[in-house]
Amino acid sequence: MSDELPGLRASHEDRDRVVDVLRVAAGDGRLSAEELDARLESALSARTLGELAGLTADLPAAPAAKEVLVIKQHGSKYVLDGRWQVPTRMELRTQLCRVTLDFTHAVITSRALRIDTDMVHGRLFIVSPPGVLIDTSELSLIYSKLKLRSKDAATDPPLHIELVGRLLHAKIIERRPRR
Repeated sequence: MSDELPGLRASHEDRDRVVDVLRVAAGDGRLSAEELDARLESALSARTLGELAGLTADLPAAPAAKEVLVIKQHGSKYVLDGRWQVPTRMELRTQLCRVTLDFTHAVITSRALRIDTDMVHGRLFIVSPPGVLIDTSELSLIYSKLKLRSKDAATDPPLHIELVGRLLHAKIIERRPRR
């Protein structure tokens, strides 16, 4: 948010960024449910960057997500779950490995995630809430399988996961969070 130009008009992206910061702050216990509701309403109707800045002035800045998260594993298990910061890009370089990416409680600061894959003899489990879109159009499958539920993806998904690269004797399975 620009402090030098508080009168500048806010964009949808500016509002979405503030909404994400407010939700994270509420999840951390910094805002009550009532405060969150009031600030979300103000954020969605804000016209200027100054109005948006005022809504997060008493909150710590959200930590920046790592730009690229590299997962290199051989013959093991790798799990990302709980409250973790989703980067904009991941590199998945695995062999004989089981990887679980659980987005149930993840902090999503960008609506797009690109996962560059080079997976040999393994499985990738993606645990995602309904509405998430998983795009595999740029994925090369060699003796591999996909089991995705993204058919019910929202028209404006909260997260668009783009899988690119190759799978050799591997499987990608999408699951819904456990209740």
